[in-house]
Amino acid sequence: MVTVEDAYRKRKPKAFSNERRPSSTEIWWWFFMRISGVALLFLVLIHLYIMHLVGSGVERVSFDFVAERWDNVGWKTFDWVLLVLALLHGTNGLRVIIDDYVRAPGKRTAIKGTLYALTAVLMIMGTAVVVTFDPSVGG
Repeated sequence: MVTVEDAYRKRKPKAFSNERRPSSTEIWWWFFMRISGVALLFLVLIHLYIMHLVGSGVERVSFDFVAERWDNVGWKTFDWVLLVLALLHGTNGLRVIIDDYVRAPGKRTAIKGTLYALTAVLMIMGTAVVVTFDPSVGG
């Protein structure tokens, strides 16, 4: 069975032989990106089908529709998992891009710190909306 490190060693060009091996954290993020990508593909397709194709399509999506949908814990969980996976998948992708293109260590640290802070704020806000949603307030 081929491991990630074996595949990395085989594909690495000879010119970069001094390059250090990926850390175990990088390997776990590599696995996460593949698994979350596949999961997101199915979650997004289900979301698009339910929200845009079933029934009268987008026209039926309203506060009442969301309130009825989020009355079920399963749909709340589905939407929260979609939110969390999309945020983490996107953040990790941006982290890799930042590492590839921003060479100054101080600037890279500042940009990544801002990215992580923004991700945390969005995660907290999204989770708060899903958890504290009260259908009796609106509509």
